[in-house]
Amino acid sequence: MKTRALSLLTVLIVLSLLLSACGAAPQSGEPIKVGGIFDLTGATADVGVPYADGLKGYVDWINAKGGIKGRKIELIGNDYAYKVPNAEQLYSQYVTQDKVVAIQGWGTGDTEALRTKIATDKLPFMSASYSANLAVMADAPYNFLIGTTYSDQMVIGLRWALQDWQAKGGSGKAKVAFFYNDSPFGKSPLPAGNEFAAANGMEVLEVAMPRGATDLTPQLSQVQAFSANYIIIQNTSGPGSLAAKNAKGLGLNAQIICLNWCADENLIKLAGAAAEGVVGTIPFAPPGTGVAGVKDIVDYTKSKNINLEEKGLHYVQGWWTMAVMAEGIKRVLDSNKPITGENLKAALETISNFETGGVTSPLTFSATDHAGNKALRLYQVKAGKWEPISDFIGAK
Repeated sequence: MKTRALSLLTVLIVLSLLLSACGAAPQSGEPIKVGGIFDLTGATADVGVPYADGLKGYVDWINAKGGIKGRKIELIGNDYAYKVPNAEQLYSQYVTQDKVVAIQGWGTGDTEALRTKIATDKLPFMSASYSANLAVMADAPYNFLIGTTYSDQMVIGLRWALQDWQAKGGSGKAKVAFFYNDSPFGKSPLPAGNEFAAANGMEVLEVAMPRGATDLTPQLSQVQAFSANYIIIQNTSGPGSLAAKNAKGLGLNAQIICLNWCADENLIKLAGAAAEGVVGTIPFAPPGTGVAGVKDIVDYTKSKNINLEEKGLHYVQGWWTMAVMAEGIKRVLDSNKPITGENLKAALETISNFETGGVTSPLTFSATDHAGNKALRLYQVKAGKWEPISDFIGAK
């Protein structure tokens, strides 16, 4: 009887262990939580909305295909209205309550403000900000940049301006006006721009664009008095289009060069004829260019009755930013390691020459460099469309 009792106890223990194992199995298939800090109603919502929609679109697309090795992504996104305190509050919620393993962020001011917390919490963070400050590994070891930094964009734009000036037989020093959003985002590329201009004999005028301005004529009058040959705009496409129209109204002949957040389809739509000839430093291919990396996006948006032409290149930008994070997640799962911030960081650092089907230049991260995109194409508005005028070029 005692032996039978022990046998029965053994069977019960084995059954209990088996049931526990069965109960634990779904743990491996639990969703992978990623936080989202979006600007849907704030000062940069004109580009923030399509970018956020691109992130969400990729998540919906990959989840419909079964997720990543059977694990779906749960994107927990909220609007922070482009206000740093709101971003800090959302970040705290995602870390302490939602237990996310990574975050998709947005602006320069908030991403830079969160750098220390991100590093302390060891939480991989991809932002729509390409501030060079976020590429300083000592300060931002868990930040990853998918787009070419604003500083590199500025240098590429200035180099093109210098070559254009020389090709046109310009005499004396080329004069460039930096027309920028009066924020950390707008000011980010100014040091690199001033350094390049000083080294290459270019004169510079810095003019801040007031937030919410409905007429930039007073600011452009300063540019006109300076006799600028080139205007480089670091802002979103709403203010950028206003600048282009006001410049045309003043009879300014300066060539406008837009850094990436100004250079999109919305600029053409809002500025109309004034957008013609504008040059853009664009790290992500617009959907109309037909590169291989937009095929899945085109198919997905058609299936969902989403107007991709209206969403534009910032949708593509958001989609591929999420795709790169998903690649890191896949590499962690392939290694049979748990999804943690540290493991995801290490996995992302193994990405080398990652192809995006021509949407971006091949992306490479390492343990010493998280600025994954070192090159971009230059585009110019011709007959109402962005047309490439260069292959991928870098700042160095």
